[in-house]
Amino acid sequence: MTVVDIITAVLVLGGSALALTAAIGVVRFPDTLTRMHAASKPQVLGLLLVLAGAATRLRGHPDVGMIILAGFFTLITAPVVANRVGQLAYREQNVGESVVSDELAHNTFPDPE
Repeated sequence: MTVVDIITAVLVLGGSALALTAAIGVVRFPDTLTRMHAASKPQVLGLLLVLAGAATRLRGHPDVGMIILAGFFTLITAPVVANRVGQLAYREQNVGESVVSDELAHNTFPDPE
């Protein structure tokens, strides 16, 4: 077993563990905002670790470019989706007990047309 195989295994297993904890968090957390947190942060990091492990294993292969693009698009879209879900949950007043202080009370969100 080479050093590259060990690095790949650590990255893939670590990423898989983070993705598993994110899935458990989505199922077990009580409200939308905490579920959104579990679905965005550890899930994205887990995916990036798995992609890094795959890129490490495939170094020099043309598919590494596609792996990099997949990671890049995940980094771009995950925060936007989490923000939109959070705004929708706040607008629908479905935030539950996770909000201690309402810092958005003075902001108004325009209704989508």
